Amino acid sequence: MFSVDEFIRSIKDTLEKRSDSLIGNLQNIFTYNFSSRIDLLDFSPSIEPTRFEVSIIMFSMDKEANEVLNEGNDSTAFAGSEEVLPEVEYYNLNDSQLDDFFDFYEQNEETLLSQEQQIFADWFCQCWERAGGAALNLPSYFVFHDDYKSYDLKNKRWIDDEEKWS
Repeated sequence: MFSVDEFIRSIKDTLEKRSDSLIGNLQNIFTYNFSSRIDLLDFSPSIEPTRFEVSIIMFSMDKEANEVLNEGNDSTAFAGSEEVLPEVEYYNLNDSQLDDFFDFYEQNEETLLSQEQQIFADWFCQCWERAGGAALNLPSYFVFHDDYKSYDLKNKRWIDDEEKWS
């Protein structure tokens, strides 16, 4: 009933329909006057697998892996976090198919999880580029919460998290 290829293709197709919204939000963020205390930007997706929803938040970070917050010192500079993409559906499934789908997912979890992460990273990177991200003067990464790796958006490759903090 379900196949890995069909599931992956469906996610790609659904995310593509969300590209214009993400690109517009990124273009807006790229106009910010970022605080000089910010060393890098982390774009972190929050994935709700039981509802097939994703949202993305940008965090401004320093080299010690701490979020840089605007503590009122300079109202003209941005620091903190910002929602880049509100919750959107990335896969559509009838409620009657949920049990069968989750059985399928469990049987293919190792393959699906890595492919899903790559799809989200590739899609975000394409939108980031189309929004003008390459002109951004801050190193920027796409990172899944509590993961050991980050996707370097400028160099289009996965790196160990320790690399970005050094």
